[in-house]
Amino acid sequence: MFIQTESTPNPATLKFLPGKVVMEQGTADYRDADEAAMVSPLAGKLFGIPGVTGVFFGYDFITITKDGPDWQHLKPAVLGTIMEHFMSGAPIMAAGGDGVPVSDEEFFEEGDETIVATIKELLESRVRPAVAQDGGDITFRGFRDGKVFLHMKGACAGCPSSTATLKHGIQNLLKHFVPEVREVEAV
Repeated sequence: MFIQTESTPNPATLKFLPGKVVMEQGTADYRDADEAAMVSPLAGKLFGIPGVTGVFFGYDFITITKDGPDWQHLKPAVLGTIMEHFMSGAPIMAAGGDGVPVSDEEFFEEGDETIVATIKELLESRVRPAVAQDGGDITFRGFRDGKVFLHMKGACAGCPSSTATLKHGIQNLLKHFVPEVREVEAV
């Protein structure tokens, strides 16, 4: 098994491509070792590597966030853990696990359904594919008083360039296509 790696705009995050489907549907983002171990055997093993502080599963990639050790020291342990897991045939998610439960429901005012549908379509077709290339994900959380609230996951969470991505990229795109949008904010 050959696992490729790609750097991301976030220097504390590295993207691992195992050449196999990781999550058939959706994504899963873990920032807590205990929670991760309960839901995903692979995430639990990855958190067992000293220095790993975040695990994100996309369709065909795994993004690891670290603090402390250099990638040259951490990368072999991560590669070994991912390879061992895939070679064993064990599932990514525990039985009944399908990612991190969404704790925040979407929110928007009654009457804004058309605006929200347009925002979601733009995010789905133009933003999420680009962000996935960098090892992350952005999902819609809400819309109120001209402000769009987005949840950043994976490499995007804590990325030094995430503010620029939000303000100059996503905000400008949404304002162009949806005049009701005044501002974009991460939650």
